[in-house]
Amino acid sequence: MDFQSSVGKLSSPLKDLVLSVTQNGTQHVGKQETDARAVVDWIAQIAQGELVKEAGFKTLDAQLVPKTYLVSNYLTAADVALYGALHPTVSKSELPQHFAHPSVTRYFDHIQSCAPVRTAADALAPAFAPVVFDFTRAPRVERKTEAPKKKEKKPLTAEALEVSAAVAVPSEGRSSAQEGKAQKKEKKDAAGLKDDAGGKKKGGGPAKAVAADDGEPVPSMIDLRVGHIVDIMKHPDADGLYVEQIDIGEETGPRTVVSGLVNYIPIEQMRDKYLVAVCNLKPASMRGVKSFAMVLCATSKDGKDAGIELIQPPANSKPGDRVYFEGSDYEDATPLVQLNPKKKIFETIQPGFITLDAKEAAWVNPVTKSVHRIRTKDGVCVAPTLIGASLS
Repeated sequence: MDFQSSVGKLSSPLKDLVLSVTQNGTQHVGKQETDARAVVDWIAQIAQGELVKEAGFKTLDAQLVPKTYLVSNYLTAADVALYGALHPTVSKSELPQHFAHPSVTRYFDHIQSCAPVRTAADALAPAFAPVVFDFTRAPRVERKTEAPKKKEKKPLTAEALEVSAAVAVPSEGRSSAQEGKAQKKEKKDAAGLKDDAGGKKKGGGPAKAVAADDGEPVPSMIDLRVGHIVDIMKHPDADGLYVEQIDIGEETGPRTVVSGLVNYIPIEQMRDKYLVAVCNLKPASMRGVKSFAMVLCATSKDGKDAGIELIQPPANSKPGDRVYFEGSDYEDATPLVQLNPKKKIFETIQPGFITLDAKEAAWVNPVTKSVHRIRTKDGVCVAPTLIGASLS
């Protein structure tokens, strides 16, 4: 079955929505042949109707737990079809039912907020009117944690083990030869290495000299890049820590990153995820494992127990894509090669990090109150569900 045939089995206005977003099947139908086949299979399954009935939400919820999108790591026609098919049921559900199936709710809210979906849905109003979720009234999720393992060596204090949700302590985990290559590459990047197209950095803007850390800390001193988790495991000597291998587009291979997210994000929801990494913190060791980056996360305004989420880059992002702050003062600025921990640059900037009403990640200048969204060349980075959350 091809794409047009599978879409033809959908009823209107759902079929109209899918064709509108995909521009009659010319976009969002799969970048690779395997993805395109998966899109067709999903649409055929959605057309049958059982998957999107409220009675089938338990099964669908389980399928969506590890997924941001149905196919690969970008929006496809399969997501548009599932969103549209879910809309009649989700829009009529009462508040408790929304949180009885949290992955369905989280997925639905994310897809309805995607720009091409929202534009097409608004044009077909009122069939696909936005559904507003009051996440502040979500029940607290009770998470079971494993009993601490007995260790021969003296355990660290609770304060020492506490790792901020997104503060995945920086680390290396690479050979000295690899490390030397990485440092040389970062110095070249910081110096504004020009591309073949004629004197501009890959992030878009003219190349600039190496940044200095004198003066007041500014957000553009922080080196943010798109990362992709290619492997993850629990720390062998710390129950609350993950050890991740994160590809940030470097020739030397993935960086090892330690993050304190075990009690907040299940490992299944971390695997294969695209995220935003802070790449110029000083390497540090956590219980014998060194970390050479930090995972940027959103923490609910009601505290960690109310929710922690990975900040997500736009669809179609690639490892190593530059992430920057909107605004003429920051967009083309060069980050520092490495943040000096004594100057507490990240700690000074961090209180201004927040997610806006549209769940967009941003930094708010504490003096001018100006808002600077965090983005790549392809779009703004977001939290899946959290509004007014702090970032760290």
